[in-house]
Amino acid sequence: MPEAENKSGAQETGELRKAAFAGGCFWCMEHPFDKVPGVVSVTPGYTGGHKENPTYEEVSSGDTGHAEAVLVIYDPGQVDYEKLLAIFWHNIDPTTRDRQFCDVGHQYRTAVFYFDDEQRRLALASMEQMKKTGRLKGMIATEIVSAGEFYPAEDYHQQYYIKNPSLYETYRAQCGRDERLKELWGDEAEEKKEEKTEKERG
Repeated sequence: MPEAENKSGAQETGELRKAAFAGGCFWCMEHPFDKVPGVVSVTPGYTGGHKENPTYEEVSSGDTGHAEAVLVIYDPGQVDYEKLLAIFWHNIDPTTRDRQFCDVGHQYRTAVFYFDDEQRRLALASMEQMKKTGRLKGMIATEIVSAGEFYPAEDYHQQYYIKNPSLYETYRAQCGRDERLKELWGDEAEEKKEEKTEKERG
């Protein structure tokens, strides 16, 4: 299988493509994408800001303009962008601006960062579809914006849900993430949470 040139947002090689999403805590956004067949890698990091090579502490301060986000490298022969968008929507609360669950600040905004016109078109179409369902009680605050430089987060943030499963689950519970996702998306959120990755089973 061809490999991406790097995880920082540079052009991928071969048939692999990239997508970037912000949905609050990047620990919680890595997990749902990591389980998807056709996804080659998921990298938590920072994008959408104005400072080069920001640290977690700098981004957390809210001063750099970055969002916590994930960069997804995927094989479009196995999973399409529409599927990734569906996973994104069902793992966020799109009705809140500059926060997700217990995390507050512009660094916790929700966003789709598109890499080309086709991704932009599909992202806008998926947003319209979300509105038409009538399921969301409120305006959609999620941004759909052009992707910029992506900076991978520090090593201890990578695959945090695998390295620190108890702390990860405690954080999700205390932050009210699963409770709110269930309220928004019903069984669709529950089904996604119950799926297991090959890494977890291994």
